[in-house]
Amino acid sequence: MNSLLKSLEILEAVSQNQPVSVGVLARLLDMPKSSVQRVLMTFLEAGWLRQTGGDLTRWEVGARILGVRPAALRGGALYAAAREPMRELRELTNETVHLSIPDGTKSMVLIDRADCTQTVRTFSPIGDLSPFHATATGLAVLAYMSEAEVEEILGRDLPKFSDTTPCDPAEIRLELERIRKRGYSINLSQYRRAVCAIGAAITDSDGGPVGSICISMPESRYEPKRLKEWGQAVAKAAAAISV
Repeated sequence: MNSLLKSLEILEAVSQNQPVSVGVLARLLDMPKSSVQRVLMTFLEAGWLRQTGGDLTRWEVGARILGVRPAALRGGALYAAAREPMRELRELTNETVHLSIPDGTKSMVLIDRADCTQTVRTFSPIGDLSPFHATATGLAVLAYMSEAEVEEILGRDLPKFSDTTPCDPAEIRLELERIRKRGYSINLSQYRRAVCAIGAAITDSDGGPVGSICISMPESRYEPKRLKEWGQAVAKAAAAISV
């Protein structure tokens, strides 16, 4: 059982850090490189992972992993309800639209994407995991979670991904208040360099968060004067999906 858990840890680490080298994985997981390499090769043979080209071999999730997504991710009510609002939001903004759900209090999971037609655009693979505190999708959901869930997430070590990543729990709590007041969240290169996003929570009939929707764009196309316009558009799309 311990060996299985270690293998799953490696699979999750690849998903969270892809494309990633064996050496980096070994350091992240505090495991021998030889042990990590054996597990990677097993997942490669099974189609769960694949290797990227280049001077240094790196690893990323393979297509097979998408085949075991639960029905809720592939064709459930949320997925189906989001398709038209996502399309309309993409047409309105001509920016890439992401639909994400929380994996408990662990991370956000990207389950669908509507790509824009711009030559330069952002890209995240389906199944990509991202943190709550540093992303528009995560902050949008965090703003409507229970106090116990917020406390659990903010009580952890919060990694800093850029100079603007919010890592102070008190600062994040103030931002969550602002998100609830204006109706949308903002990520200005807080997670990925030169990538901006605006998100809003998708809620159930009790007001609890079941997911979030966001538009993602290169920093070069972000215009502060359009923030309110974009934010309202994202919030409207989220409301159309909410039940």
